Amino acid sequence: MSKTMFTSCVPSAVDHGQEIVVRRLLVLFTALLAVLFLAPPAGAAFAPPAGAARPAGADGAAPGVSISHRTVPGADGVTLDAKVIEPAGDGPFPLLVMPASWAVPNIEYVGAAARLAYESGYVVVTYTARGFYASGGEIEVGGPEDRADASKVIDWALANTAADPGRIGMGGISYGAGISALTAAEDPRVRAVASMSGWSDLVTSLYPNRTVSTQAVEMLLAIGHPTGRFGADLRALERAYREGRIEQALHLAADRSPLAETDELNKNGTAVLLAHSWEDSLFPPQQMTELYRKLTGPKRLMLAPGDHAGPELFGAAGLPNDSWDAARRWFDHHLRGVPNGIDTENPVQLKPVSGGNWRGYPDWESVTGAVDTRHLGGPAPAPATPATGTLAPDPQPAWQHRIGTGSPTVADSGAAIVSGVLQQFQIPVATSVPLVDRRAAGVWRTEPYPSSVTVSGAPKLRTTVTPESGTTSLFAYLYDVDPAGGGRLITHKPITLRDAEPGEPQQVDLALEPAVWQLPAGHRLVLVADTVDPRYGGESEPGGAVSFSGPGRFDVPLG
Repeated sequence: MSKTMFTSCVPSAVDHGQEIVVRRLLVLFTALLAVLFLAPPAGAAFAPPAGAARPAGADGAAPGVSISHRTVPGADGVTLDAKVIEPAGDGPFPLLVMPASWAVPNIEYVGAAARLAYESGYVVVTYTARGFYASGGEIEVGGPEDRADASKVIDWALANTAADPGRIGMGGISYGAGISALTAAEDPRVRAVASMSGWSDLVTSLYPNRTVSTQAVEMLLAIGHPTGRFGADLRALERAYREGRIEQALHLAADRSPLAETDELNKNGTAVLLAHSWEDSLFPPQQMTELYRKLTGPKRLMLAPGDHAGPELFGAAGLPNDSWDAARRWFDHHLRGVPNGIDTENPVQLKPVSGGNWRGYPDWESVTGAVDTRHLGGPAPAPATPATGTLAPDPQPAWQHRIGTGSPTVADSGAAIVSGVLQQFQIPVATSVPLVDRRAAGVWRTEPYPSSVTVSGAPKLRTTVTPESGTTSLFAYLYDVDPAGGGRLITHKPITLRDAEPGEPQQVDLALEPAVWQLPAGHRLVLVADTVDPRYGGESEPGGAVSFSGPGRFDVPLG
């Protein structure tokens, strides 16, 4: 039974759910309009809220903020369209440079920049990245030209504003976050970075475990074409993607990844704040936790429910926001020397996917307090639980389960962006586990947990897989399942077995994306593995088959 057929059986519940979804999406859309259109216009003076007072220690600037539109020289003769937000007074003031997001003009951060200038006395230069809108050049996807542009913007600001050359930071959302981190690795003048919904590894983001993240790629291309001009490298990447030879062009993504620049960031002593979302459809969080672990300088990691740029969206418009508030405190401490305590707090701050308050940890390793190792068992006898295997605490006898490939089931990861946004409002991707077709999926479940537990970290699957064709895509999902069989998606991960020898078993080790999720007492954890997910460009052969066999294990991280 398809998901459409299943939901048609319960029209009243679906209609009510759709009403809630539409209402909340309208709220999010309103916030987006605020970011793009309600920020103070160029040339205007920022008017603080009634009764607001400039905090003490804002470098002695007089009240008031000016916003001007400027054309700033970038690298190679390219000009960049910019907004300059300056506090009143003589300075010198700390400088923040903020490249705009992919396909978004420089007005994106003006609301947040005005607050930073007024409340903390920063000069802020936010600019449209090359290749987009009124900025010159072509889109280089964080390439050397983009990094050189950012350094040129710093040069210009030091020569044309009251910016202090010893106190420079960079930050931004998405594309702006990636450019900021890459620039900081090359330009030691950048002392602090706030990277929000950025990337650390473009390859693992858009080609996770050799599986094309189709919806994410199509989304980036779809909004990039009408708003910008593609450079040669991006055109080559798109051609390779369209022609099914993406692996021949991956080198173009590898050298645009901050993870590859970690040694330079560490050598520069850059203070790096990473704010991200658990369900980010473009840049999943596992790569950000890897970057965080490798950084040795001052660092902070924040993960919150939501999808790409969702947790930071309201803050870009100047509205109260956890990510932007942390970014301001980060810059205040590392650029202005404000003793605000951010350096003494637990540097890993996580907001559970399932809802709740922020939780602090001294490091990423402390997120997982214990591991509940479960052993995959063979399917239980029909008809009680047809073709459902166990996730047992003890090793299980040898077993094998064969499924057909290329057929979708009611288990999938949801729609890119939309599903993650809904999770931000505690509307998870859900399915009915009893309706998962066991002919097209492997299903394994724990017994009901007698008391509540917290899944905290990255679950890991090890199993033996025998494909019957040279290329097979697999998708693993972990569900929180209630006594009635209703499943809420906790996390997932794809993997594509390429160049396999048909009929030859191979061991698969798969780390799912990390999560913090409160599992209620009486609920089960259910692992599902199938071969089709509409979010990804799966390559499983329709009408083929793949077998799972034991022994196998599934490590559940607990907090």
